[in-house]
Order: sequence, then C-alpha cells, then structure tokens
Amino acid sequence: MADLMGTKDYENGLNFLEELTENGHRIQEQVLEEILLRNAGTEYLTRFLHGQTDKQLFKNNVPIVTYEDIKPYIDRIANGETSNILLADPISEFIQSSGTSGGQPKLIPMTAENFEKKTLELTLVDPVVKKYFDGLEKGKTMSLFFVKKGSETPSGLTVRTLTSCYFMSDSFKKSAPKICTSPIETILCLDHKQSMYCQLLTGLLQRDHVVSISSIFGSVLARSIKFLEDHWNELCSNIRTGCLSDWITDPGCRNAVSSILTRPNPELADTIEQICGNESWEGIIKKLWPKAKYINSVITGTMSQYISLLDFYGGGIPLVSPSYGSSESTFGINLNPLSNPYDVSYTFLPNMAYFEFLPVDKDGEEKARESNLDGVSSQWSSEMTNANGNVEPVDSANVKLGQYYEVVVTTFAGLYRYRVGDVLKLTGFHNNSPQFQFVERRNTVLSIDMDKTSEEDLLKAIGNAKRHLEPLGFVLMTFSSYAETSSIPGRYVLFWELKFKERNRWLKLDAKIMEECCSIVEESLDFTYKSLREANKIAALEVRVVKHGTFDALMDFYVSKGASINQYKTPSCIKSEEAVKVLNSGVLEKFFSPKTFFLS
Repeated sequence: MADLMGTKDYENGLNFLEELTENGHRIQEQVLEEILLRNAGTEYLTRFLHGQTDKQLFKNNVPIVTYEDIKPYIDRIANGETSNILLADPISEFIQSSGTSGGQPKLIPMTAENFEKKTLELTLVDPVVKKYFDGLEKGKTMSLFFVKKGSETPSGLTVRTLTSCYFMSDSFKKSAPKICTSPIETILCLDHKQSMYCQLLTGLLQRDHVVSISSIFGSVLARSIKFLEDHWNELCSNIRTGCLSDWITDPGCRNAVSSILTRPNPELADTIEQICGNESWEGIIKKLWPKAKYINSVITGTMSQYISLLDFYGGGIPLVSPSYGSSESTFGINLNPLSNPYDVSYTFLPNMAYFEFLPVDKDGEEKARESNLDGVSSQWSSEMTNANGNVEPVDSANVKLGQYYEVVVTTFAGLYRYRVGDVLKLTGFHNNSPQFQFVERRNTVLSIDMDKTSEEDLLKAIGNAKRHLEPLGFVLMTFSSYAETSSIPGRYVLFWELKFKERNRWLKLDAKIMEECCSIVEESLDFTYKSLREANKIAALEVRVVKHGTFDALMDFYVSKGASINQYKTPSCIKSEEAVKVLNSGVLEKFFSPKTFFLS
C-alpha cells in the first residue's frame, strides 16, 4: 500500500524491526512464557500442564496437533460454551480460512489483541518498502480488494475471512481514502463483479496519482487484468460520457464512483482506448499506470505460477511479495522487496507468536531416525527424534541453514503447537531472526502408486515446459493438476489456460510442440516418477488446454463453496471431483507425452 507512516514513524518502524530481530531468541521465550501464564489454566492446557507454566514441561507434554485435533474445542465454543476452555481472553470472532489450498475451511479463534498484532504487520511492511521506493507518499495505491459476507456461529460469534475482518475495520475505513484509489464502498460491495468494475474504473480515473498496484494474491491481480480485457470498452465509455453503467446497481458503488466520475473526460477515454486497443497487452499495467513503482501482491508458493504473467503485464514494474501470514498467525515480512520473485525469503517476527519448526524432507514428510534424505546424515536426524523415535521440533535458535521445516505455531488465541501445514526452507538470518522461503503447502502433492510429486517440483517442471512455449508467443495464464486414477495405470493430468501475446489472434496449438511440453514436464520430475513411467506403472502425462475463462469458473466454484476472492489460491493439485468437472467442462484439446519412456 501507499504511505501509512510519516517520516518519524518510518524511522521508528525500521528501528523497531532491527530491535525485534536482534533480540529474536529472547523475545520468543518471553512470548511463550506470557502465553502460558495467561492460558495454563484453560481446560485444554490443564490436561497436559496441570496448571503449571514451565516452558520445558509445555514442550515435553503438549502434543503437536492439527486442526482436526482442536476442532472439538472450537465447535464447543461456536455452539455456546465459553472461550476459556481453549484460551483465557474472550474470542472476538472466528476467522475462516480460504479452504482452497488445504481442504475444508477452518475456524480460527481471533481476539482483539491478535487482530492488533496482524495490523501491526502492515505498519512494519510499509517502512521496508519505503526504503526502496521514493515518493510513495505523493500518490495512492490502485487497490483491488474484496470482502466476503460473514456468518454467525450458533452462539452468535461472527465468522469472517481475515481480509474481510481487516477491510471492514474502523482503522482501514479511516485510512483507505488517503491510500487507495478505490472508495471504501467499492471494496465493501459484496457483488464481486460490481466491486471489481468500480475499483478498476476509479483506478483508471486516478491513473496519474497511482504509485503502486496492490492485491492480496497474484491470482486476484491476474483475474482483474483479464476482467479489464473483457470490459475496457465499457469502462472507456463511462469515462467518455461521465455516466456509470446502468448495471452497477449497488447504491454504495454508484454514489462513491459518482463522486469521482464527475464529468465527461473524452481525452482520458481516448488515451485508455489507445492503450487497451493495442494488439499486445505486454506492459499494460505500466502503460495504464505510468507512475506505478511496484506491484504489491503475494507471489510465493502456488502463487509463483503467476510471476511470468504479471511480469508480462507489468512491463518491468518490480513484483513485491510483502509478507507471509495465514489465518492462524502472522509469520514474517520480506526485508528485501527487490529480491527475485522466485527467491523471496521472509524474516520471521518473533513477537507475533511462538514458533517451532518440525524437520521434514523437501516433500513435506517428517524425517525418520534412520533416514538419509537430501544429504542429511542419520546422526543429524536422530538428534531430532525423541526416545520413542518421534521427530522433535526445534525452536528458532536451532534451525539449520538449507534444511526444510514445517512451521508449528503457538498463539495467544488458543492454538498450541499447531501444525499450520506450510513447508519452509531456511535460507538465512537477519540478526537473530530466521529467514524462510515458502516451499509449499504440506500434502499438496500429486500421488499415484508409489510416486509423490510435490508442489515445488511440479512448479519447476511446468516452468521448464513454459519456457519452451514463450518464444512462440504463448503465455501460460494459470494451471492446475490432478491424478487420474480411473484407468490403470493412472496418469498425471495438467490443465493449462494459454493465450497468445497478441490479442485477437487465434490460438493454434501445434501437437508436436505440446507433446514436447509434456515430455519436458516428465523429464523434469524426480527419479521415482521416471522409474515408474519407464516400468509402465504410471501412464503418459496429459496436458488439457482449456478455453479462456475456465479458471475464472474454477474460482467462482470455490467462492460459491465459501472461499473468499481475496484469499483464493488457485490449487496446484485438485482432489475435488466437482472442481475437476469445472475444468473438464472447458477443455479444448488434449495432448500426451510419448507412450513409452526411457530414463536418460
């Protein structure tokens, strides 16, 4: 976002970050101590600590859990029992996770204090960005933010997504007019089509004031550009005549946009029309918002599939992935905004929660005592196990460079030794705080027979194939995959939405080139996959090319099931049969790698 801080606050923010990271180990111990002092008497922790607050006892006795383990307690609170069965502070509301990358949506307790911690993250990101980009205080952010209608539990507690909670807060409503081109009424509009149209329109009307472009995830920005491609003629007409389209019926949107769309502006309409009417939309963001200094959007993990697309549309504008967090907790921020988007690391903030790290291999599997994975000696692995042979997590002071971990979090809001499900790789340290690269969501893998292909490996393999297409003028808009097991042997299926760089050009796919892409993907996968392919225990990989808008339909499907457009992540691996049907309904052509496969 644009400027949230004055000069003094900017300097104080940088100093505060240095102090936090220099004292990371001590702060982590203080955080755990405070959590235990508050919550040791809750029903949940009493089972394991018997009222004591000793930190080592906590690590010895409190089990590492998943959401399913604590769901019974959350359900009891949702149904009317007091929140002190899980945490001492009252729950202000429940945060609903997206449900698109990790299965069914979860309900995560939120307290007033936890919400303040999450908003603190935004104020810490701002001074870091200002170190690298001058003049942000002189403009606004062309924002693409959305909210989702909330619900209530039987006990009357509000259930909302984290982004909706923030955008509907008084603090954001107060600051939005200063930092966003989108009037707050357009952000809070529950009709996503009307909301997106009006936010794009107000962003175009204020194009000379835009210093940054912002969405929560790269997928939302990619969808917004596709929406602009379908509606730019109508947007230009609104600007030319000074009249908003009749189908915008939301009163808040109409009133807010009318305060900006105050008169006909044929000159601006001509400029936008000329830009959008070009055969190629390469650099369209830079052309429409020429003063934009960076694009602010999460583009790590599964969002990395949008990097090349946003580079294409961005025209050289830096892509900044600002922070790493989830419904459960805030984790860290990106202290190097200009780092390569594929190599972003996040510095963990030690005051947000207490963090532990469960050693795993690169595919998210826990390290066994006797294992010798990725060059890690069995001696090192045994140091990480207890007397029962179970893998033990380590704290932030004992993580090892280059190793993979699943993050385990203990919060002030009732999560104790909770497995978030994210696999991370330790890339370094800033002072005494670890820096991690997001690798993937645990268990987001393709699996057939004895093979498991991780999200990270899948992204790299598709990236290799994508480079084979780019010189021919094709852009891979987005993709997903699933394991086809209805036939024997099963196969991996990739869904690709492609477009040509030049608009209005007919998409003609050469079968030979597409088959080569299939082969490149297979050659990029690991030895286990290739061995099973050679033995005909896995069938030839298939690519299904889908028509324009198919992945929009997939997003609409997940939104209809309760996901938030703000928090939507295109799943790299689909296990829902309904979702697969949505993608299959848009298939234009199918291509296969050669039936026979030989190890190179």
